[in-house]
Amino acid sequence: MAQGTAEPAIELAGVQHSYGTAPVLRGLDLSVQRGEIYALLGGNGAGKSTTLSALLGFIAPSSGSVRVCGIDPVSDPRGARAQMAYVPENVSLYDHLTARENIAYFLALAGHDTGASVIEPALGAVGLDSQAWDRRMSGFSKGMRQKVAIALALARDVPVLLLDEPTSGLDPRAVLEFNGLLDTARERQVAVLMVTHDLVSAVDIADRIGFLTAGRIEEEQQAGEGARFDLNALHDRYAGTGQAI
Repeated sequence: MAQGTAEPAIELAGVQHSYGTAPVLRGLDLSVQRGEIYALLGGNGAGKSTTLSALLGFIAPSSGSVRVCGIDPVSDPRGARAQMAYVPENVSLYDHLTARENIAYFLALAGHDTGASVIEPALGAVGLDSQAWDRRMSGFSKGMRQKVAIALALARDVPVLLLDEPTSGLDPRAVLEFNGLLDTARERQVAVLMVTHDLVSAVDIADRIGFLTAGRIEEEQQAGEGARFDLNALHDRYAGTGQAI
């Protein structure tokens, strides 16, 4: 994990937001440095989706500040979104196009180079079989679609990656492969915010885990240097006491 006092790539400070009269975020403080993977866990209604919406500029918080690489996604949504890639739970790609064509299309929309020298290294980095690069996406599994989405993020060379329930519906082998993709992103100094219910996957890959309850971080834990989290201890504390994960 990247250390130091550099400005966080992702930062929410004192963020509050309500839907009508129902408060969802209640003074949320969260930051992620480049080269760090942060797993945000919480039950339904804890505010996970609203947190992502705030970072994407879809909502304007009633108070507090949101920054993506120093940019306010509400006042400058285009500038903020140019710094990040968002991978939803169900990846939206064009089934009638190949993996290569999908990446080229979205790179072109963003004004990036669409040459093979950009696309092929990205596809190779995520471990997608080269025989699948020129196959239509309609036959791809969820895990393969995620690889293409991560390859697009790598090809864009953005410093921030937002993931919404990335391991949902994946079998254990696919989860391991996906965590390998996140290792690649971390090595490239990408800041990764992973919103998830999957404590096991979070323990395996995250540098820090934050537990979101009623719109604020109830507790945050960091992996020790050269060590991983104690899964049993986390499970007993949060699942065993009724915390939805």
